[in-house]
Amino acid sequence: MNSKRPTIIDFVEHYTRVFSNHVFLREKINDEWTETTFEQTRIMAHRIGAGLMAMGLEKGDRVALLSQGRNLWVTGELGILYAGGVNVPLSIKLTEAGDLLFRIQHSDAKYIMASEQQLVKIRKILPECPNVKKVIVLDALDQYEEREMGIDEVIALGDALLAKDQELFVQRYQSVQPDDYANISYTSGTTADPKGILLTHRNYTANVEQARSIIACDVDDVMLIILPLDHCFAHVAGFYTMMSYGGSIATVPVGKTALATLKNIPISIKEVKPHIMLSVPALARNFKKNIETAIKAKGKTVEKLYTFALNNAIAYNREYWNRGGWQNAWRYPLIKLFDKLIFSAVRQNFGGRMKFFVGGGALLDIALQRYFCAVGMPMFQGYGLSEATPIICANSIGHAIFGSSGRIVSPLELKICDAEGNIMPDGQRGEIVIKGENVMAGYWKNPESTAATIIDGWLHTGDMGYVTSKHPGYLWVVGRFKSLLISADGEKYSPEGFEDSLTDSSPYVEQCILHNNQDPYTMLLLVPNKDNLREWAKQEGLDPSTVEGKKAMLGKIQSEVDSYKTNGVRGGIFPDQWLPSAIAVVGEAWTEQNHLVNSTMKIVRGKVEDYFQDRIDYAYTAEGKDLFNDKNIDALC
Repeated sequence: MNSKRPTIIDFVEHYTRVFSNHVFLREKINDEWTETTFEQTRIMAHRIGAGLMAMGLEKGDRVALLSQGRNLWVTGELGILYAGGVNVPLSIKLTEAGDLLFRIQHSDAKYIMASEQQLVKIRKILPECPNVKKVIVLDALDQYEEREMGIDEVIALGDALLAKDQELFVQRYQSVQPDDYANISYTSGTTADPKGILLTHRNYTANVEQARSIIACDVDDVMLIILPLDHCFAHVAGFYTMMSYGGSIATVPVGKTALATLKNIPISIKEVKPHIMLSVPALARNFKKNIETAIKAKGKTVEKLYTFALNNAIAYNREYWNRGGWQNAWRYPLIKLFDKLIFSAVRQNFGGRMKFFVGGGALLDIALQRYFCAVGMPMFQGYGLSEATPIICANSIGHAIFGSSGRIVSPLELKICDAEGNIMPDGQRGEIVIKGENVMAGYWKNPESTAATIIDGWLHTGDMGYVTSKHPGYLWVVGRFKSLLISADGEKYSPEGFEDSLTDSSPYVEQCILHNNQDPYTMLLLVPNKDNLREWAKQEGLDPSTVEGKKAMLGKIQSEVDSYKTNGVRGGIFPDQWLPSAIAVVGEAWTEQNHLVNSTMKIVRGKVEDYFQDRIDYAYTAEGKDLFNDKNIDALC
């Protein structure tokens, strides 16, 4: 690339020629995996882009894109960008007309690209979107409604324009500048009116360059993307970074329901045999549970060997950066033996070629990091946010510290500040503040939020972390800076560490959040794993349907929490004063459907607190503080 500040167009033109005959896109159609080369990807992007021009798309026009992950998502976005447009990627998990309607209206979208499966949502709200000129359907239909057309018609228009006046199309895409908007990426719906994050062409290409400073892969490596393509983590860590390395991306086939799509994930893993996957902690926990369930089914002997092998590998790996050592040298032959006997079989369920996962979206518990490294498929913690396009740091093969969020990308300026903006001393916690070419241009039509978030070019992330001279260049993220709990005596502390640790370590806890807003004590709102609790009760000779059985199950939950106290098996991880004095067990899981979890499966704390405000208030009464109160017992039904 000639430019030091390339656009996405410059980037794509360059790498699709460098790796022209290599496979870039993999998609399952009619039960067969198809392969599309880099060259074919560029040609399709040209055809779609020229078609959009022929339809009348002007430079800077917004195009909303609502589709499951597929080849046409990628080439559709590239087509929008080649035509000089701005992509507004929308989550397929947006189920309410209001959520979609707000984004389409707020972005001033003139066109919409949608898959057939998502079209029903668009049709419901289209009468309220008079500014939308056309809805482009990515699947062939027998009949189109008013303002609809098929993608094949767009491609045909593009072919005609390219045949008649290709130079006109070249002039259009060459007119795109580095600071032109590429995406308006809306926040994941944790507020009533999500903010539209303005990401420029240079934001993206700069973040790819930064990502390459900390994570590498080989030509022809395959990445299976199981995260939504509308999120810029999938953009940068996914297809743009893989494009720069000459690797390929595969997308999980969508099912008729969300559950059917989830079932397609393990099938796709086995069939694609990926080298790399992007994941989030919630999926990682599911992977771990599935592995352990399969091991348990093989019998007690295999389970004991597996547990010994796992503990041996964890002890050898230590915190990764200091793994091995002369005192652990005796463990290495055992690692090799058990890897061949046990862990190699585990990895076959992931295709047998997995090099590493990258985890984002939320804090990844250190126990999960140790676990996946022990079985030979390291899952590395990364950190970023959409406003940073999104990668800020990540661990990687050969460069990792368990518990940290990884090496900070380069070039990037980063500082840790207190609430007044003062830089914190080495090792002390404060807000993570960054400056670099990956920092967003601002929020669409929201100058107030822009001014509050970007100050003198520095992006205030709202996340809390620290750096230390002991490990220069690494960042530790420990929670939200602005969602700290405050005890009655004014002490501030972050709840995420305990919450993640409890859900990861206990088979009896599915979800939880701590709450304390200058209250007399901290309380814990908790969703139990009822199946595991019932199985435990039966093993104890109790009937889980009786009051006696339910009280015993509540006692088991309490013992899991008490394990973090000073004399407990997990004592010392968190100060005792941070631990909950009351537990509110709730029977309803927190899901995207009830809006208590966002599209990256991250718990939306404020909405959970609002939803269960009555239980929170009850926990601060004498009756509610009693573990065996009627509400807790009823929640186990």
